[in-house]
Amino acid sequence: MSELHTIGPGSQVVMHFAIKLADGSAADSTRVNGKPARLTIGDGNLTPNFENCLIGLKAGDNREFTLAPEDAFGQPNPQNIYHVERVRFSADTPPEVGAIIAFTQPDGRDVPGIIRAVEGQMVTVDFNHPLAGQTVTFAVEILSVESA
Repeated sequence: MSELHTIGPGSQVVMHFAIKLADGSAADSTRVNGKPARLTIGDGNLTPNFENCLIGLKAGDNREFTLAPEDAFGQPNPQNIYHVERVRFSADTPPEVGAIIAFTQPDGRDVPGIIRAVEGQMVTVDFNHPLAGQTVTFAVEILSVESA
């Protein structure tokens, strides 16, 4: 039988994960579409705190770990909240509270914004991560690990 690799810097990892909120509800899960996540430890796609929780795990491991907002998606940044004139929205995408709308940046990238308020001719758009400020629990099932 071959040796199981443990997760370390540069490891290629295939895993299922679920993100649960403090109330127990699921915010995200790879099982919804039956498609596991593939990632490389240290490539910047995960926060260092999340990666540190994965270090040392191997294929077949199931773990849950809870991260404070500072260790997960951060605290909301007031500088990421903008007030936009209502006329800047199209009839195809009217601003409705709770809607997530993609806004194209000058460099061509789309950035999602959550409509927080519509008051008269002004719309409040929040560009913080939707889970910013929340304590989250990650449940992971490691499917495979390849060493760097």
